[in-house]
Amino acid sequence: MFSDTHFHFNILEESERENVLVKLAEQDCKFALDIGVRAHDLETRINLVNESLAKIGDEKIVQKVKSLLFFSCGIWPDVESIKNRQNCFEELKLQFEKFEKFEIDGHKKICAIGECGIDHHWNPSGADGRCEDDFSAEIFFGEKELFEMQLSFAKEKNLPVIIHSRDGFLDTLECVKNVGYDNGIVHCFSYGLEEAKAFLDRGWYLAFGGGVTYTKKSKLEEVKTLLQFVPAERLLLETDAPYLAPVPFRGKKNSPLLVKYVYEFIANARGITPEELSTIVDRNIVDLFGEC
Repeated sequence: MFSDTHFHFNILEESERENVLVKLAEQDCKFALDIGVRAHDLETRINLVNESLAKIGDEKIVQKVKSLLFFSCGIWPDVESIKNRQNCFEELKLQFEKFEKFEIDGHKKICAIGECGIDHHWNPSGADGRCEDDFSAEIFFGEKELFEMQLSFAKEKNLPVIIHSRDGFLDTLECVKNVGYDNGIVHCFSYGLEEAKAFLDRGWYLAFGGGVTYTKKSKLEEVKTLLQFVPAERLLLETDAPYLAPVPFRGKKNSPLLVKYVYEFIANARGITPEELSTIVDRNIVDLFGEC
């Protein structure tokens, strides 16, 4: 039932990939978006899905998965990709062009560019291993250039963009303004009310994931105010699996199957049922990705 607009299939444990696809189909999920982060990863991700589908004996399940699963392609702003941004961008375009016309039942399966964006967070012990020294002037400006390359490419192809923005609101907004393209999602939204207004005023969708369920009691009313403020027609939900597992699974590997806990948390904040929220999100998905 519950759609997931952002997860990473290829990073899920190999042993759980088949089960995730089967469960999504059995639960009548309407839409799930497998997100790209590397210039060359699109073909690999499609192949991994096909390998998992080949292990499923039920043809109805296979067809259901094929109908609900879509892909994006993009370059996450890691330091090496920033340094080699021109080559990475050329590789991304080659991958996109190879699968641009990839369709199932008349639906194009490559439906977005991203995730791409700005990340000024550093934590040497974190998953991306970033150090403060990584943020030289070269990297700072190169990161914005890499982001704008992908924004411009999405504009050329008339596709939505999946924006990654962490500790970099002003630079993210600057790049969007420079390119003049406002079409897509600010995923895993982690800013406040004023930043939300800035993106919403430009026409962006805001997606919330498991991170909102970590809210401390002292910040709960602030987060509820934000979740209530976002217009129904601009709201999306996600997992970012295998990261950011929602409470009560915080600290464990995330899965698209856990997105229902995000729906429950946000539905409660907005004073509606998870089923009502699911209807809203699915309508928004059609509005944003309907041409795919």
